[in-house]
Amino acid sequence: MSTLFFYGTLRHVPLLEIVLGRALAAGEMSKAMVQGFSVRNVQNEDFPIIIQDDSANQAEGLILRDLSEVDVARLNFYEGGFDYQLRQIAVQSDLGTEQAQVYFPEPGKWTPVDQWSLTSWQEKWGSLTCFAAKEAMTYFGTRTDAEFDFMFPMIRVRAAAKVNAAADNPAYSPSGFTRDDVTDLGTQRPFTGFFGIEEHNFTFRQYDGKQSAPVKREIFAGTDASIVLPYDPIRDRVMLVEQFRPGPYARNDATPWMLEPIAGRVDAGETPEETAYREAEEEAGITLSDLHVVAKAYASPGCSTEYFNIFVGAADLPDDIVGINGLESEAEDIKSYLFSFDELMTMIDTQQAANTPLVLAGLWLARHRDRLRSMA
Repeated sequence: MSTLFFYGTLRHVPLLEIVLGRALAAGEMSKAMVQGFSVRNVQNEDFPIIIQDDSANQAEGLILRDLSEVDVARLNFYEGGFDYQLRQIAVQSDLGTEQAQVYFPEPGKWTPVDQWSLTSWQEKWGSLTCFAAKEAMTYFGTRTDAEFDFMFPMIRVRAAAKVNAAADNPAYSPSGFTRDDVTDLGTQRPFTGFFGIEEHNFTFRQYDGKQSAPVKREIFAGTDASIVLPYDPIRDRVMLVEQFRPGPYARNDATPWMLEPIAGRVDAGETPEETAYREAEEEAGITLSDLHVVAKAYASPGCSTEYFNIFVGAADLPDDIVGINGLESEAEDIKSYLFSFDELMTMIDTQQAANTPLVLAGLWLARHRDRLRSMA
């Protein structure tokens, strides 16, 4: 049996129980501290590290005793994704001084900054991290550390989408039915790579008041995305970007390079608006001066979790603004083009605009164009 001391995110008991895969009894854990160490935020990350710090009084945390081999294996799997490894140190607890193992970061891996606060972390990241851990721990025993490292950023983005769905849901449902009218019978993940496929089993309330028979549905586990159509109200023109798209290619489309608005996934910790501004810089090298909400909608709710935040973004679009952009790290090769408003409408009317968010944003622009031009 093992004794471990937790100083960081695993002090959040709901997260700790998800990682362990079981509920904790009150007597299993108690408060503890280590002398001569401090817990710091990691630069550009949302988790802390513990560092030796002679100027610090102590680092507070939780101590858990009598952990089984399976408990430790599950903890190692989870913490291994952050490049942490166990090291034994002296800990002050209700029993006095005792030896406990602590997860220390790989030397030089992370840059410590200011003091870390559990309360602040719980408020901003607690729910997202728990959602991510629920998915992450389903891969325990089936995925290597390298596979888990590759998957984890997208696991977090999918978790962020779950947080966003609970926080912002403007859709109108005249039936009044909610998630409470669905009975979850279990979820499996037959495939997960950069994207994932989930198999959901459930029953749901019917309009006659009865519960449906058990239903199994395969769902594409996508992310939230921000999509923005840049519009210059002075020059009355838009910018579109073109890039290779695997979806049309897999459908046997003769032209898998598509014209579309600027788009990108909403990363963990970002708002959809922040994503729109960031993606405009990355994909087209432009700065948006304002955003106008076009729609917040599911892309294909019968089979996908993918959710679109669609905007028209005001921008200065002179002739020389076009070029080739994109992040090499994401295999992006993106070329931008300028089209007059009339040219955009012609593409929509003749079905040359084969991208649904582009059509939707273009039609919204047609409705609000005069107002945007009068404001410019």
